Amino acid sequence: MRRLLFVKMLAGAAALLAPISASLAGDSLSWAVIKGRIRREFPAVPEITTSELAEWLADPKRPRPILLDVRAKPEFDTSHLDLARQVDPGSAPAALAIAKDTPVVTYCSVGYRSAAFAEKLRAAGFRDVRNLEGSIFQWANEGRPLVSANGRAEKVHPFSSVWGMLLDKNRRSTIRTTR
Repeated sequence: MRRLLFVKMLAGAAALLAPISASLAGDSLSWAVIKGRIRREFPAVPEITTSELAEWLADPKRPRPILLDVRAKPEFDTSHLDLARQVDPGSAPAALAIAKDTPVVTYCSVGYRSAAFAEKLRAAGFRDVRNLEGSIFQWANEGRPLVSANGRAEKVHPFSSVWGMLLDKNRRSTIRTTR
């Protein structure tokens, strides 16, 4: 069942790529097309902007949200948001051991995998779940802080050569992708 869900999520990501390929212009993809498609496919998932999340994380009066990085381990190992937990997209919400009223923010590369996971969390009864609009690619492009097991990080795993075009070239890791 978990494998089937993961395959469906990958198929969804592939379906997302098809119309986006029409928006290629030189070396750039259209964030507007990507974000619009994610909003249409996951209308029940609230979004939080990178600015809003940065303000929240900086506010000591607000309870810190649980940050769930919904990317593969090699992507997470390259860099992630500070104190984020890596979660396999096919994971069952019950396996997270998080109270259902805890604030949760999901993110991935651009927001598709994390929106799908946020939708799954909401269906499982989690009440305060948001997806990070633009996800780690936008966060990094804005120069916001990243970490890895080695401390501060500057680069982000590109997921694939196509999706990596959404990253500032100075933020793109040189890790070879298989997609």
